Amino acid sequence: MDFLSANSLPWLEEAQQRLQAALESGHLPHSLLVLSVPGLGAEQLARWITALALCESPGARPCDACASCRLLRSDSHPDAHIVRLEDDAQQIKIDQIRELIDALTLKSYRGGYKVGIIEAAEALNTNGANAFLKTLEEPSADTVLIMIARPNHRLPATVASRCLRLNLRPPRTEDAIAWLKANSSAANSWHAALALAGGAPLLALQLDAEGLAAIDADMRQCILELAEGSVDVTLLAERWVRSHPGIRITWLENWITQRVHASLGAATSHQTAEPVRLPAALLKPKIRALFELLDAARDVRRFASTGMNQQLALEALLVGGRTALGK
Repeated sequence: MDFLSANSLPWLEEAQQRLQAALESGHLPHSLLVLSVPGLGAEQLARWITALALCESPGARPCDACASCRLLRSDSHPDAHIVRLEDDAQQIKIDQIRELIDALTLKSYRGGYKVGIIEAAEALNTNGANAFLKTLEEPSADTVLIMIARPNHRLPATVASRCLRLNLRPPRTEDAIAWLKANSSAANSWHAALALAGGAPLLALQLDAEGLAAIDADMRQCILELAEGSVDVTLLAERWVRSHPGIRITWLENWITQRVHASLGAATSHQTAEPVRLPAALLKPKIRALFELLDAARDVRRFASTGMNQQLALEALLVGGRTALGK
């Protein structure tokens, strides 16, 4: 568990200081809900919080030197537990939650805190959330529960309301670009990468100059084939699911926005536009179709964290977009 990597992400510093102060005052929260879009380091922060709670140093924590920190480094600490989506799973299974609950009810092996992390918590199904609710309602004094979810999560209010919320927000664009330049040797178009990544530097970092250009070229080819009706929508949706689906949806939103602006005689933008609610009678049929497709793309992105079948959602989006994508 690389818990010190959070220290290299300056936009997490405020959250770290807040939690450090809480520990020092004896008020480390028992239940945390970390809300973050992908690419801001929520997982790294959760690991850092785990180390903060479990570190056995009498001085600055986490120290990365004590026995507890060494166990964390080797992913063998008996009091640290992580639950995440299994491969190809749409939901976190109730058996995973029951195993976590059972582990947290045991006495701490090292006499300190026990920490449980649930990544992609919005993927909890109703049964899993209900099973976890009692643990949230009656946390023991030596337990820290950390749930990571997207800001548009669909967690039950009974679960979310019992957690202290920690909202992670993207850094300012200039700060993000400065960090990207300092942490990459690539001569990238960081503004474009950040736009596609929703301002999240870690996600933008994955889109090096070659990768970003490749996605852009592939998406333009996809649009052309869709407009011509020469592509199998099922196969195309499957390919999108396997390769940066969120980035592709954002790219599609940007592309539609540019088409709308061009149709209305406005300047283009690299940022996803907010809905423009013009009276239907004032819009040409083609522009109306573009707005409908834009709304559909936003819905796919918005509900991506709810356990929906992404393959089917993308197929419906692409089938419905044939008219709008026509020339």
